[in-house]
Amino acid sequence: MEVINPYGLSHLWAQGDVVNKGVAVLLLLMSIASWYVIITKALQLLRLRRAAAAAGSDFWDTKSLPEGVKTLGEDNPFADLANAGVSSMTHHAAHKGHLHDELSVSDWVTLSLRQAIDDAAGKMQSGMAILASVGSTAPFVGLFGTVWGIYHALVAIGTSGNASIDKVAGPVGEALIMTALGLAVAIPATFGYNALVRGNKSTLAKLNKFGFDLHALFVTGSRSSDDHRDKPKLAAAGGI
Repeated sequence: MEVINPYGLSHLWAQGDVVNKGVAVLLLLMSIASWYVIITKALQLLRLRRAAAAAGSDFWDTKSLPEGVKTLGEDNPFADLANAGVSSMTHHAAHKGHLHDELSVSDWVTLSLRQAIDDAAGKMQSGMAILASVGSTAPFVGLFGTVWGIYHALVAIGTSGNASIDKVAGPVGEALIMTALGLAVAIPATFGYNALVRGNKSTLAKLNKFGFDLHALFVTGSRSSDDHRDKPKLAAAGGI
């Protein structure tokens, strides 16, 4: 004969008051938000890794700058960085009479590339605050639900006058489910946050290196990396 458990999530929801149900819904929303950020940012990192691979090899194996930019694809910070460099060179060349006396081409390109890198960093960090907030607050939200549930369970037990272990263990154990739910929401958010931060740092390092090589290309006409000095130079001047 199957024994029906009178306690559990279904019983907690059915017997819970507005506060208990509000805490449960809040934890559910926090879990959905954190998993959405984790999945979307993980997919973004995969796209950025492919773009970084193209920026590290395919871009420099082309014969002209426009051809190299095409190898980077679209809608990624590496392509945006290259386009920002091209735009800065074009703008500087078109306004030499105004800018030459104040900013050299090196300074102008540096400012444009730095702004593009900062914009890319801001986009990569979007959504990370959600994971940080969920990871740090979800356990306390669950703990609040547990304390509230235990309080009402003890009040009900005291009112009934029956404090036997079977009457205490059930409601208290049921209230502790909230703490478990809080941890179940917080742990993936924390691990996801740490993993995404590491991935973003790696991508930013590659983006900065690519920006440094682009700066050298626009200013000197050749890439600065030592391991590519023997390769043919990308025709920067011809693409602008």
